[in-house]
Amino acid sequence: MQEMQPSTTLSAGRTRLTMFLLAIIYVFSYIDRNLIAIVLEPIKQEFDVSDTVMGAVSGLAFAVLYSAFSFPISRMADKGTNRKNIIAVCCGLWSIATVASGAVTQFWQFVVARMTVAIGEAGGTSPSLSMVSDLYPPQKRSFVISLFMIGPNVGLLAAMALGGWIAQEHGWRAVFIYFGAPGLLLALILYIVGRDPGLGIYDTAAEDEARKQPQGKFLTDVRAIMKLKGFFLICMGTAVAGMVGYGYAIWAPTFMVRNFDMPLSHAGLAFGIASGVFATFGTIFSGYFCDKLSCQDSRWQLRMPTLGILISIPFGFGFILWPVDAFWMLGSIKVPHAILFAAGFSFFNSWWPTLAYSAISHLVSSRQRATSMAILGLFLTFFGAGIGPLLTGTLSDLFSVGNGGEGLLPALLIMLSLLTLSALFYYKAIGPYQERVSGLKADEDNSKKTQQSEMQSPIETK
Repeated sequence: MQEMQPSTTLSAGRTRLTMFLLAIIYVFSYIDRNLIAIVLEPIKQEFDVSDTVMGAVSGLAFAVLYSAFSFPISRMADKGTNRKNIIAVCCGLWSIATVASGAVTQFWQFVVARMTVAIGEAGGTSPSLSMVSDLYPPQKRSFVISLFMIGPNVGLLAAMALGGWIAQEHGWRAVFIYFGAPGLLLALILYIVGRDPGLGIYDTAAEDEARKQPQGKFLTDVRAIMKLKGFFLICMGTAVAGMVGYGYAIWAPTFMVRNFDMPLSHAGLAFGIASGVFATFGTIFSGYFCDKLSCQDSRWQLRMPTLGILISIPFGFGFILWPVDAFWMLGSIKVPHAILFAAGFSFFNSWWPTLAYSAISHLVSSRQRATSMAILGLFLTFFGAGIGPLLTGTLSDLFSVGNGGEGLLPALLIMLSLLTLSALFYYKAIGPYQERVSGLKADEDNSKKTQQSEMQSPIETK
């Protein structure tokens, strides 16, 4: 493989600092995005709305604007706009909107605030992943992205554990204010001390030459990316997995409150620790071993998320169906035995986000990376954050009719069953993905041979 030297003066210390800031900001983006999960029940009661409406607000209202703004912002990143500045400005915007979510007095104001959070976060994930991909060489990319992707797990842990306690002690409005404010400081720090390493600094000579060509029209570039072998199947696998994941994560704390008769703070603490901690381990585990295995066989980049999803399904069923009267008492806190299954589900179901984004980074060139991440993010956000909580809430309302008002249990079971479809999409993508990656490797080898031939030609002529 051609040795690639970075064309940046960014020091190792500055690289690590920038990576750390991006990761912390990503943590807070997921905290601000998912705070609504732990305070969903009190918000619903205060504004007197249904599970369907809360599912729409927590998902669809967010997803629509996130999807609409992610493409133009990602396009800016691919054109060479300083990605650090994009992320800092967007972080400041979603943090202000999160604080505003706790200051509203009308339900429509809450909806507007949540949609503004979506606009800000649309400029967070894709430019960040594009920057992370340029901070370290390709052979370390899955592991580095896995470290970055710890963000959602740590964010979920903080939102559930601390958010539940804050809501219990100070009310649901304080949760948004306390977690939104630190983002303003982080945005300022990134703007001042963070550095963009430069677009495509680890590109091969052929990729570097292609990147210098004029960028095509937006829709033309999107169509070209969508036609890449395996890309659409990866997007569909991510869309279905995200739909289940968001529906599960948003409604699981409410399920614990209703099913296990737990206080909001205890449910948030138990679910946050089980899900956040074990998902963190799963994310690091999958990224590290995927890099090792993919060096020998590129198919492991998609085999691992497929296996992780399939193994996670029985754990998810165990969490939902385990007897409600089986629990431990830790002091005054009731801990259901079912929480062990939630931990297992989180460990194995955390494999697919990291490995899907990493797979996409290997399929495209550096000048397509932010846009391709935005496309994948569109599938994940629209189907995941948009449809997942809404569909779960709608099914809950539907099954509640004639069932004593408790329809969340069958709704979650139906959602978890859909993971089999996600695994099928990832499995179908393995062959086309390997073909595409092999083709890129062959182009790289040919480019290297051409360069060597051009260097030897003058000597031979002489």
